[in-house]
Order: sequence, then C-alpha cells, then structure tokens
Amino acid sequence: MTGETPIKTNKTNNETEVDLSSAFSPKETEDSEASKASGPPVTLKSAEFERPSIWQLALPSILGNLSYTIVGMVQTKFVGELGPQALAAVGAGQRVMFAMLAILMAVSAGTTALVARAWGAGDYEEASRVTMASLVLGCALSLVVATLGFFFAGSLAGVFGLDEQTLAMATENIRLLAFFNVAFAGMLILGAALRASGDAWTPLWISGGVNLINLPLLYAFIFGHWGMPQMGVAGAAAAAGIAFTIGSLVQLILWVKQKFRVRHVVNGWWRKARLRQLLDIGYPAALEQGVFQLGFFIFLIVIGKNYGTEAFAAYNIGVNILAVCMTIGFGFSIAGSTLVGQHLGAKDFEGAARSGWRSLWLAVVSMGSVGMLVVAFAQELAEYFIGDGALTVTYTVQFIYVLGAMMPLLAVEFAIGGSLRGAGDTRFPLITTVLGLLVMRCGLAAIAAYLGAPVIWVYAALIGDYVLKSIMLIWRFRQGRWKTIVPESYNGQ
Repeated sequence: MTGETPIKTNKTNNETEVDLSSAFSPKETEDSEASKASGPPVTLKSAEFERPSIWQLALPSILGNLSYTIVGMVQTKFVGELGPQALAAVGAGQRVMFAMLAILMAVSAGTTALVARAWGAGDYEEASRVTMASLVLGCALSLVVATLGFFFAGSLAGVFGLDEQTLAMATENIRLLAFFNVAFAGMLILGAALRASGDAWTPLWISGGVNLINLPLLYAFIFGHWGMPQMGVAGAAAAAGIAFTIGSLVQLILWVKQKFRVRHVVNGWWRKARLRQLLDIGYPAALEQGVFQLGFFIFLIVIGKNYGTEAFAAYNIGVNILAVCMTIGFGFSIAGSTLVGQHLGAKDFEGAARSGWRSLWLAVVSMGSVGMLVVAFAQELAEYFIGDGALTVTYTVQFIYVLGAMMPLLAVEFAIGGSLRGAGDTRFPLITTVLGLLVMRCGLAAIAAYLGAPVIWVYAALIGDYVLKSIMLIWRFRQGRWKTIVPESYNGQ
C-alpha cells in the first residue's frame, strides 16, 4: 500500500488511530474480491496499531533465541559425553543445515521487509498476502533443498576433511536434518511475518514449546532412554526435527484458524508483482547466505585439514558457548528490521534512522557485556562442556577469547545489517559478507595455515572480518540510500 490509500492517522506519543473504513483503496478491486472470498477482513484492537518499542520486539526475540541457545548447550553437553568426534560431527551437520536454510533466510528477508512496510502503511491485507506467498514459496524451495541435502549428505560432510568415523556420523546427522527441512521453513517464515507485524511474543511462546519438547527428546534419542533407540549423534537431529515439526504444525493450525494478527488468506496472494518484490529483495539475501555458508565451509576446511578434529570441534563448541551473546544480537536485528520497515512504510524516514541507531547501541552494550562475562569464565565453561580432552579445551578457550572480544563489532553486523534488510537493502550486506568473510577471514586463515602458524592465528582471522564489515555497514547506514530501496510505486498489485 502506498500514499495513494487514504489512511487517517493521528499520531501522538507513538499512538496511531486508524480509520479502517478507508484503510483499503477501492482501486484494489481484484485483491479486495479475493480477500472477501478468503474470509473476514482483518480487524485489530486499537492497541495493536501502536508501533512497538525496540525492547518490545527485542526482548521476546532474545528470550526465544535464548531458549534455543540453552537447548544447543544441553545438546553440546550430551554429545560431548560421546567424545570430540561426535562434537565435530554435530558441528558439521549444523553447518550443512545452515547452508540448507540459506534460501529460507532469503525468503524470510523479503517477508520481513514487505510485511513491515505494509503494516507501517496500514495495509494489513497486503501483509497477510505477502505472508501467504512467502510461506508457499519458502516451503516449495525447502523441499527441493531437502531432497538434495538428503541424497548428497555424504558428499557435503566430506568437504570438512573429517576422519572416517566422524564423517559417517555427520552424514547420518545431515540426512535427518534434511528430512525435516520443510518444518524448519514453516517456523522460520511465519515467525518472521509475525515479528514484522510487531508481534514478537507469539513466536516466543511457540519456540518455547518447541524447546520444551526438544530437551527430553535429546536425552531419549542420544542415549537411548525411555524405550527409544540409542542414536548418538543422529539422535540430536531426530529430536530437533520432531520438535520443530510439532511446533510448525501448531503454528500453522493457529494461523489457518485466524488466531494471529497476520491473517491466513486463500486467494489474491499469487501476484507477479508481489512475488517479484520477494525475489528482488530475497535473491541478494540468498546470495549472501550462500557466500556466508561458503565462507564458513572454507574456514572450517582450513581448520579441519590443517589442525585436526580437536581444533574443528573447539570452533563449534566455542560458537555454542558464545551463542548466548548472539541471541541478543538476533533480538536487536529483528527489532531494527521491523521498526525500520514499519517507519519507512509510514514515510517516517527519520524515525527509521533513529530505530536503527538505537538498536545498534543497545546491541553493542548488551552483547559486549555478556561477551566479557563469557571470556572471564572461558576455561571453566570449556571444561564443563568437553570434560576429557585437554587439547580441545585449550583450543576452545583460545577461540572464546577471540570471538568474545569481537562481540561489540558483531553487534554492528546484527543491528545495522538487520536494519538495512528491513529497509529492503539486501545487496549491500551481501557485498560486506563477500569482502569480510570470504576475502578477509578466509584469506587470512589460509595464509596462517600455509605459514604453519598455531591455530589461534586462524581463529584470529575473525578480527579482520568483523572490523571490515562494521566499517562498511555503518558507512552505508549513515549514507541513507536504504531509505528509498523499495519503490514507492509498489502496492501489492
């Protein structure tokens, strides 16, 4: 919806009154008729028109991601009892899973930008249509990716240079994760649409339920308790897949029953312009995720082939330990992207910029503080999660020191990167990822390995990556070109 639509507003202290009688333009005949066929129009309570604050969006997102982080730590602890090879296999499986989810992250980026813009403009029907189009597109693409992941699991796991036993465990893990890929897609895309509309609490409750299911399943499948088969590493994938499938089905049922503010629509969502916008915004995000995963693959290949399983496992353990900091970053990324998109939809460009900068500083302070705390207890945390394995503990502590010190710069990538994506500017984050991760990090890591330097110098390649990306992202946001990335002529037709 653009400025063509007559929306009467009276904004005071972030409160907005909306005249629903004129919220949808009579010119939108085709979509309006389709909306009538799909059910009653969207009706919202007046409180729902208030634009949420950064903390109202960030806090539930942080709590939701924190619950996933806790589950990840429990998984690391359980798998760690099986030895470093099992930890390395889970790490390889997670990396491949993130690669499979890359295309879904791209669709999610388009969903967030377009739903937030439509919501900020008061076009709630268009927000619902975008959600439906995104979900269908995302699930279809995830099915294709899952098929490839399932049949080529061994080849994907083989690129990390793992020993034969670790490779076999990683392959089985990847196959199970691929099998459940469509369930991950449903959770990801519908959750992104809800957050873009300002509802970050519903995804929190659903993710909380998923994790409550996941925890006992981890214990049962990994160790073979309560009559379940002892699956070891593959048990972690099975537990996550079953939990996400249940969560995705619950979320889908509630959506179809019109329990969410973003409504389920049957007709009017398959429009070329709408799909084109999703793809225009999404394909740079897809390329960014592709480059992102390629960079991590190369980085881990350098570690695995030059420094062994212990160094490879240490990287993944360190990331899981510091994931608590990254959950905070994800929260502010979601807050920034949602509020920037909503402000731009309302043509409030200054408000959009303020939201981005505030998200940044809150992320820097929060992530930096928690990162320092984790660094202070790096030795104790590494020993707790690993147990036996002195070399793996040493490598893990070294990695935590490096990544923990980078948390303020990583906050820039989360908050400002998220704000740019919320504005629809997905191309520039792609450029920063290519230069920062692929060129700077992988290049420095390869040089360190070639020179035979200790593995800590390979880990230290992260510093160059995050410094470069932070400088580029802050420059781009200050420049302000992101304010007009999505054409104002777009109205969902």
